[in-house]
Amino acid sequence: MGGPQRRYSAALMSTYLDSLFSLDGKVAVVIGGTGELCGAMAEGLAGAGAEVVLVGRSLEKAEARLTKIAAAGGSGWFHAAEASSRAELEALRDAVLERSGRIDIVVNGAGVNSATPFFDIADEEFDRIVRVNLQGVFLGCQVFGKYLVERGQGGSIINLGSMSGVVPLSRVFTYSATKGAVHNLSLNLAREWAPHKVRVNVLVPGFFPAEQNRKVLTPDRVASIMGHTPMKRFGEARELIGATLLLASDAAGSFITGEELIVDGGYHAMSI
Repeated sequence: MGGPQRRYSAALMSTYLDSLFSLDGKVAVVIGGTGELCGAMAEGLAGAGAEVVLVGRSLEKAEARLTKIAAAGGSGWFHAAEASSRAELEALRDAVLERSGRIDIVVNGAGVNSATPFFDIADEEFDRIVRVNLQGVFLGCQVFGKYLVERGQGGSIINLGSMSGVVPLSRVFTYSATKGAVHNLSLNLAREWAPHKVRVNVLVPGFFPAEQNRKVLTPDRVASIMGHTPMKRFGEARELIGATLLLASDAAGSFITGEELIVDGGYHAMSI
């Protein structure tokens, strides 16, 4: 009797977990979805049943990601937009509502980085990083948050933070400043929009090699990171999917807002 009972319990648990993390019928807009990290997050959202809209500037990268999503049985499409342009984000919102009929989940993940020494940071470089990393999140929250609040059915906004937004990291001065601001903004909005059932959280990757940070991962910096990471390795993009689904799901994440969810292999837990 033990065998069938165990099989029944496993099946019941599988059904429960499926319903807990299911995103069937949801539409997720992933700004920065043509990148490595947000692209993997988009795959995870599609795998859980959401229709995914990849937002970025590269059709080639989007098509490669959409091919993977379709091969796994998911659905999605691409919309070209600049994250730091209010007009383009408003056009994106309108296009999604016209084609997909609703928006439930928004990922603000566009970002750029630089390892310029502090005294050499030019005004143009500072403005560019602030425009993409901070203004892009600000505008994404304004444009899509207004829709979610006024719709009155709740929703989830996931802003991409950084360990440098928790503890300032060396050599990435402007990047750290913008990510610290993203963390602060996200917590403020979580408080403001909680009565409207719109949850705002920060997903905080540790060290994940990606296009925007490869230039700063010099051999000495890699050695320093590994010495400070208990798991002794970099993260893989797919390892952000579980945290993404938790924050995106109205069932699994229903009481989670204003959270800075760190996925870093123990980096932030290490001191000496």
